[in-house]
Amino acid sequence: MKFLHTADWQIGMKADHVGAAADKVREQRLEAVRRLVNIAKENAVEFVLVAGDLFEDNGVDRTMILKTADLLGSCGRPVFLIPGNHDPLVPGSVWSHFAWASWPNLHVLGEEKAEEIPGGVLYPCPIRDKYSTEDPTAWIPAGSSDAIRLGIAHGNVEGLLKADPDHPIPRNAAERTKLDYLALGHWHSTATYPDSAGVAHMAYCGTPETSSFGERDSGNILLVEIDSPGASPRIQAIRTGELRWETQTCEIRAGGDLGSIRSKIEAIQDPINLLLELELTGVLHTADIQDLKKLEDILTSRFLYSRMESTKLRPAPEDNSWIDNLPAGVIREAAGRLQQIASSEREDASIAARALLELYVIAKEVAP
Repeated sequence: MKFLHTADWQIGMKADHVGAAADKVREQRLEAVRRLVNIAKENAVEFVLVAGDLFEDNGVDRTMILKTADLLGSCGRPVFLIPGNHDPLVPGSVWSHFAWASWPNLHVLGEEKAEEIPGGVLYPCPIRDKYSTEDPTAWIPAGSSDAIRLGIAHGNVEGLLKADPDHPIPRNAAERTKLDYLALGHWHSTATYPDSAGVAHMAYCGTPETSSFGERDSGNILLVEIDSPGASPRIQAIRTGELRWETQTCEIRAGGDLGSIRSKIEAIQDPINLLLELELTGVLHTADIQDLKKLEDILTSRFLYSRMESTKLRPAPEDNSWIDNLPAGVIREAAGRLQQIASSEREDASIAARALLELYVIAKEVAP
């Protein structure tokens, strides 16, 4: 048995968090589906499993449902889909659209009952609520079979750090139910879960196109091969994502460091497909002010999306005398007050530091 495992496309996501790059981010999610279809054909898989969250929500533009169904329909082999927590199976959901019935190879599985698939049997776990404390895999019967047993579910594997306790799935779910493979959706990072014998019979494929910063090992689908009932699955991650999301933190310790950081950023390859968050920490020296402005221009003009966080920068200690050189009165007093707040543990310390840095830059520009 050879098949593809994918999930969490979230077609129709707004992507407002990346501003003007949102259109490209949304477009690439559909392009990832096109790449998936080509991979299915190139690898001659028998079918495709889609473990929920095809769509951002049930209110997506209905033309997006048609586009997605048409793409999957062109796959030319069976595609088995379950609703996830973003697109749960409720009245009027995306799953009631006529597009799914337009393609005989598309199978929306909305019931907890065994489904015959090429070479085996599939146990689907469709989601009907956005949040739930019930284990969606609890219904799957344990037992052996002459056929390969697969499950498809959407939820949080218990024990995941920072995971909400909704749709909880036990870490031993595949072992408990004697599934040869349990295809999981919900988390955007690729991950496998070995059983007590050290064999991975359950896995998250991750999202096929990264959707935000901090999604570790995302932008993949999984190619899974199982030789026979009880055999260890061979799981191969295949890259489908085109966009790169990077977060870099750079510390400025001495004069000239900012120039080196700028050179490093300028040397990044393929910036048009990169979304970059750059955090600067440390001290800003007078000689580096122009480099800071140049860096801002480079980030804005070259990358698909960029955001520079400089609120943690502080004027260089040796430059503190600049405050005494400010005009006497409210401006000098404000600078002194900002300096006190920026050095404190107050919640607004970062805001004060940013304001102090802006005042510092202005003072150096107008200095005789």
